[in-house]
Amino acid sequence: MITVYAAAAFVILELLSIIIEPLRLPDWTLQFAIVFLCIGLIVAIILSWSYDIHPEGGIVKTEPVNKVKEERIPSSSNSWRIASYISFVVIVALIVLHIIPRSNRLKENEILDKSIAVLPFINDSPDQENEYFINGTMETILNKLCKISDLKVVSRSSVEKYRDTVVPIPEVAEKLVVSYILEGSMQRYGDRIRLTLQLIDRNDKHIWSEQYDREILEVEELLTLQSNIAQLVAREIEAVVTQEEKVLIEKIPTRSLTAYDFYLKGNQVIYDDIITYRSSHYTYGKEGFIRAEHLYQMALNYDSTFAPAYAGLGKVYLMKYYWELYFTDDFEDSILAVTDIALSYDNQLSDAYVVRGDYYREKGNDQKALKAYHAALLYTPNNWLAYYGLGQIGDVINALENLQKAATLNPGPELPALLRSIGLNYSIMGFNNKAFQYAEEAFQLDGDSIEHYFLIHWYNFCNGDLDLAITNLEKVYSRDCDNLNTLMYLGIWFSVLGNHKQAIVYLNEYLDKLKADRIELTSSQRIGHILWNNGFKEDANYYFDKQIEYCKSTIELDRPRAQLSYFDLAGVYAFRGEVDRALESLRTFSEYPYMPVYMVVWIHIDPLLNGLRDKPEFQQIVRDVEAKYQSEHERVRQWLEKNAML
Repeated sequence: MITVYAAAAFVILELLSIIIEPLRLPDWTLQFAIVFLCIGLIVAIILSWSYDIHPEGGIVKTEPVNKVKEERIPSSSNSWRIASYISFVVIVALIVLHIIPRSNRLKENEILDKSIAVLPFINDSPDQENEYFINGTMETILNKLCKISDLKVVSRSSVEKYRDTVVPIPEVAEKLVVSYILEGSMQRYGDRIRLTLQLIDRNDKHIWSEQYDREILEVEELLTLQSNIAQLVAREIEAVVTQEEKVLIEKIPTRSLTAYDFYLKGNQVIYDDIITYRSSHYTYGKEGFIRAEHLYQMALNYDSTFAPAYAGLGKVYLMKYYWELYFTDDFEDSILAVTDIALSYDNQLSDAYVVRGDYYREKGNDQKALKAYHAALLYTPNNWLAYYGLGQIGDVINALENLQKAATLNPGPELPALLRSIGLNYSIMGFNNKAFQYAEEAFQLDGDSIEHYFLIHWYNFCNGDLDLAITNLEKVYSRDCDNLNTLMYLGIWFSVLGNHKQAIVYLNEYLDKLKADRIELTSSQRIGHILWNNGFKEDANYYFDKQIEYCKSTIELDRPRAQLSYFDLAGVYAFRGEVDRALESLRTFSEYPYMPVYMVVWIHIDPLLNGLRDKPEFQQIVRDVEAKYQSEHERVRQWLEKNAML
């Protein structure tokens, strides 16, 4: 009976595994069947123990063993004996022919998951000026794939290093942590294009290839071709494309080929600068954004309803005049205006939502920023910039989770910066060991010793070790004596330690190299303190006054740095002997729900606060700050333990 039951159960389970996906049965169907059949097996065993199938009397209750011994033991039914033999053969056959191959397929599927990288297309055109058009075609196909939630698609910048290089496909797939590679080449002769594509898996197995030879007279022809290619690639990978995603992929944003051409040119210009902007040094070329702005405007001259061009303008406005307009009431409001227009023409445009999220984040409106970033991910689940934005707001745990997702989607030139950002979040919550791990991983990727030692110096400070922080910062100075942040912090740390003569040496170097348009938003009071202790009291008061001006403007405009501004204000007031105003600012600072470890360190060592240290109210504020940090530290620790990350 057990043998027959087991064979029947195997057949049922195999049948279910075949029909679940086509019939769209719930995911728990197979699990339910297994549990149900296991319970049934117990019932079958009990019944077979209690009852026999008699060759003459049918189903009869099993006789006691002593009574059976007295009688002739009945011979078993031939039919049941045959059924048992057949069942045994069925079980063995299923195991040999199906279960073992399935386990092999599962192992293969663990590697060949639904993840893909689209490599830069080779420009086979005689005219190299077509590079922007070929890059744009590649990026459009990539962006359409990014809209498929069943796919993991790595970012464009991740694959850029494989342009004009010959690297084996298995090596590329391993580096990018994907299972499939789409590579291609393209020629453009006037209105005619020839696009050759091939899809290869990570084991260098050829999956699919196609050549498209088209005369492109209307933009719809090009965009439809790109949409068809994206859906064909998804089908080859067996990625599920929902009806909603299909509509998004097939959307035609403009009917003007000229507008689309200018848009691609603008994208290429801004892409070249965004690569640098998103790097660990966060610098960018304003001239490039001015050129991109002109190209997007030209696109809109040919099609005033072209939503992606408005989103492109939003990217330009976000970075073009950032510090010049930081303290104005309408700071970045041009971004809101152009994204409003973009979304009025296409309310499913992911790029517009990302830029909008960046705008609200810079304005200090985290709730609206969260809403915008989540909208971006709703329409493009593989948008790494949306995850990056989410990683800049909210609590530390959410930041870490979102930054990790961004890093997974972008193993490119921005990856070291993302890893350092993850490490920084661990550091400010007091998990320096994990912070060092991420710093080391980033250093192994880009070899940027300046960025590495500067970050390590900050971890040392967060750990309360100023001497070691200075040692690592001096390593940065030995490699780049013109680095402004290095000069500024060397001056600050020596000042905190009471070495004012050494502090002013670095400060003077800093001031000599300071750019005219740079705003010392959180350091002007530190400059003033160094100058004061070296006898330059008039100059010191100028910087103290500037810090008060910066802080009040930041608080009034509700910029993201408002919390730190209250702390900086308290330092200036305390140094000038305005105890009540200093304590009032510190009280407001301590009311914020979140306290990073570096603020715990600062409140203990900041020399500007020395005039408050014997005040009971100050001591209570210190205890409140420490308690809030400890509470958040413990919450993160529990999260790490729960996820086996400690």
